[in-house]
Amino acid sequence: MRCFYDPGYYLPLPPDHPFPMDKFPRAAAMLRETWPDIRLEPARPAAMEDLLRVHTRDYLDSIKDGTLAPRARQRLGLPHHPRLLHRSRLETGGTLQAARAALADGIAANLAGGTHHAFPAAGLGYCVLNDVAVAACALHSYDPGLRLAIVDTDAHQGNGTHAIFAEDSRVATYSIHVGRNYPAKKEPGDCDAPLPRYTGPDEYLAALDATLPSFLHSVEPDLVFWISGADVHEADRFGQLRLDTPSIHERDLRVCRACREVAAPLVVLYGGGYNRDRVHTARLHAQSVLVAAEVSGKTGGRVTTGSPETPNPS
Repeated sequence: MRCFYDPGYYLPLPPDHPFPMDKFPRAAAMLRETWPDIRLEPARPAAMEDLLRVHTRDYLDSIKDGTLAPRARQRLGLPHHPRLLHRSRLETGGTLQAARAALADGIAANLAGGTHHAFPAAGLGYCVLNDVAVAACALHSYDPGLRLAIVDTDAHQGNGTHAIFAEDSRVATYSIHVGRNYPAKKEPGDCDAPLPRYTGPDEYLAALDATLPSFLHSVEPDLVFWISGADVHEADRFGQLRLDTPSIHERDLRVCRACREVAAPLVVLYGGGYNRDRVHTARLHAQSVLVAAEVSGKTGGRVTTGSPETPNPS
């Protein structure tokens, strides 16, 4: 199972910023410790040609130059940084590489990604580029007939991906999320499963079982992008769900098994996570990768705490 990562996924943010940028090096370190023979491959920045299939040039230039309007900057939620666009291109490139690897091998992961709130001309909710949309459109540029599914189990609806593929019958979108939570304006997808705030494990897993397998059987995808999401945890700052760590493990098992039932290659992506214990956010992301590997027969084992890599502050 190939996993794509680059230390450049980390970008320094102000100390009080809610986005846990340190989760990327932490989770990578945990996976290395738990899975000594992990096949970790370097991510490469997505080409501008691929970005421009989804995003407008004016928007990309505004991220690069730091010229986003104040309201747009506020909605994105990230301060300007000279490496912000490069960092996002790395993450997006990792998702495209993982998609190609999954088509070849049956499964792969990007140790980041799932930035599902980004629209063609706007970033929202800490999502600069829509990595899944860029990867899907790049794949279609080579194989227009690929049937793709986006399975989103992040606590927040994937409004950006829903909107981008609303008129594209080759891409089917699924999202199980809190109905009355961010984003305030939802976009219609192919299969949405909105949940009440503070839904617990039994109700969550029942809703997943009632919607995801039938969605996948109806689509019969050639490839699934799974945005796992660690923000469903009961201690997450923004998720508004009540799943504990074993319940998330069970969610991950059910998603991966549902994909195996339809023989769909799987791309594993992180999505959001804002646990009050920042280390636990990384642990939950790493757990999802390990569960996917276990279900595919690639490895086993449980996540340990790990020692985070030292982020480069430059």
